[in-house]
Amino acid sequence: MPIESGWWSDARREASPNHNARPEGEVSTLVLHSISLPPGEFGGPEIEQFFTNRLDPDAHPYFATIAHLQVSAHLLIRRNGECVQFVPFDRRAWHAGRSRWFDGERERSELNDFSIGIELEGDEISPYRDAQYCALARVTRELLAHYPKLVQERITSHAKIAPMRKTDPGPAFDWAYFRRCLGKK
Repeated sequence: MPIESGWWSDARREASPNHNARPEGEVSTLVLHSISLPPGEFGGPEIEQFFTNRLDPDAHPYFATIAHLQVSAHLLIRRNGECVQFVPFDRRAWHAGRSRWFDGERERSELNDFSIGIELEGDEISPYRDAQYCALARVTRELLAHYPKLVQERITSHAKIAPMRKTDPGPAFDWAYFRRCLGKK
């Protein structure tokens, strides 16, 4: 089975301590993010270190400002399409922060409670890679099949749920191309 006990079989596991139980067990929204550490740099171990509370604050000036934070995402999709899972999808990862969103039925807040957070290794201005879109489409199809309350209309961005605070995954993310990839099998 592709998703078993909240873990996706196609992802490498790197367990984060930054998660807890979902208040109502609901999974009904997918939030897309972008991240690069240090900012604008790709390929290093720093994202994984950040989500597992092992980021060295002295390794880069920017790290001193974030190393104390306890955050996580369910999944990271690297530039080459490699997927790293930090938190089981059935648990609440700490990715959305203060957030509000109209889900088509009602306005909701605290999206961590019912969403899955996927980080794309990127910086909002560099084009995302085809391997990332393919991996994102693959995991999204699995999530849609596994969680009945999660539908395509409930796929959104960090920018839309925290518009005064966040802009990711940014203008470099091609939503139309992602939707086309999602339709392919």
